Amino acid sequence: MDYTQRRNEIYNPLRSAGVFTWDWMYGKEYALATVHGIPGRYREGLAQATEHLGKIFAKTVTAAQAGDPCLLTELGIPSAAVQAAKVFYLPEMPTLIGRFDFVHTAHGWKMLEFNSDTPGGVVEAFYVNGKVCAYFGDTNPNTGLDKDITTAFRLALDRYQYLGYKTDHVYFSALDWHEEDAGTARFLQQCSGLNAKFVALKDLRIYQDALYALSDEELLPVDVLYRLHPLGILAEEKDTDGYPTGAHLLDLVARGKLAMINPPGALIAQSKAMQALIWNLHEQGVFFTDEEHQTIRTYMLPTYFENRFDRLTPYVRKPVLGREGGAITIFGVDGKVVERDQEGNYWDQDMVYQEYVELETIEVETLEGTYNGHLMWGSFLIGGKASAIMARVGGRITSDLAYCLPVKLND
Repeated sequence: MDYTQRRNEIYNPLRSAGVFTWDWMYGKEYALATVHGIPGRYREGLAQATEHLGKIFAKTVTAAQAGDPCLLTELGIPSAAVQAAKVFYLPEMPTLIGRFDFVHTAHGWKMLEFNSDTPGGVVEAFYVNGKVCAYFGDTNPNTGLDKDITTAFRLALDRYQYLGYKTDHVYFSALDWHEEDAGTARFLQQCSGLNAKFVALKDLRIYQDALYALSDEELLPVDVLYRLHPLGILAEEKDTDGYPTGAHLLDLVARGKLAMINPPGALIAQSKAMQALIWNLHEQGVFFTDEEHQTIRTYMLPTYFENRFDRLTPYVRKPVLGREGGAITIFGVDGKVVERDQEGNYWDQDMVYQEYVELETIEVETLEGTYNGHLMWGSFLIGGKASAIMARVGGRITSDLAYCLPVKLND
């Protein structure tokens, strides 16, 4: 059977089911019709790294929330989001639903980024991977892990109720025209097990200092909002007459009038400046326990607020709140540019400097033939626990054009 036929047999039913409809994106193939096998020790190593790093980020985020608001500004948090980001919610975890990005090196797993605010790849990891493995008769490393999402959302509502929030009216929201975001939000709504509804972002309204969902020309109260919409963007958004609706919505959160998932504090963990802060504290030998220092040394890369790398050390310059490889530059020896993002987003942000490590190379079959790319791993942290994994194949800078590569466990 040729690749095209195999691909149609896998993804046509998923599109028809309406759960995963973006196997093509930006006019090209996104989800591959093949599986990449990994040994069990890879799976176990990713889970261990994910949980250990989750605790490091939880501890540091909690300390940042309790500190001077100026620290959050220095970490890149927009001014309109600072007070909301300081609200304590789940101090034992840095976010409810997050994804660490890893690369496998000769020195083990190394974390590149933490997508803790609005992580993508959820449907791919928790749903698509299993469907592809079933097609080939392979073992899915993510079997049954969708229950982690259910448990996490129940935990979130229980905690909000304990803190005195109203939780009767729960809504999941995203840009309705954005197929991937809307589909992911609806998938999470289904997995949450909550009595919840979906509302497009454009149909949210602030009225009399409260949030409402517009439905059939009626305004319905929103007590809990899951939003698959980056907080950094939301903080700056205004309505058509210039009113700062995003800032007002975050003010509702800061004053305890709206429960939000992921909580705004998740943006603190997502800032790459947080990696620089953690590494700085690690090098000073303060704040963390011996065990935590070992975790940082094992799984994190040297990251700084300014360039401290010598001419013989390759490094990467990254915007603190960039996404999908935006505004990333890779420098080789003697400071020469090896690769640079060609898009125009995020270049105005503050930057951090991180030691560069080569991504694994891999050869995969695609509709356009054999593709030689670089492999990056995503590992989800759900409710403070390691959960599903996923793989993507792209260039040295992993952009939103990278392929989704399903994963199986080797016998």
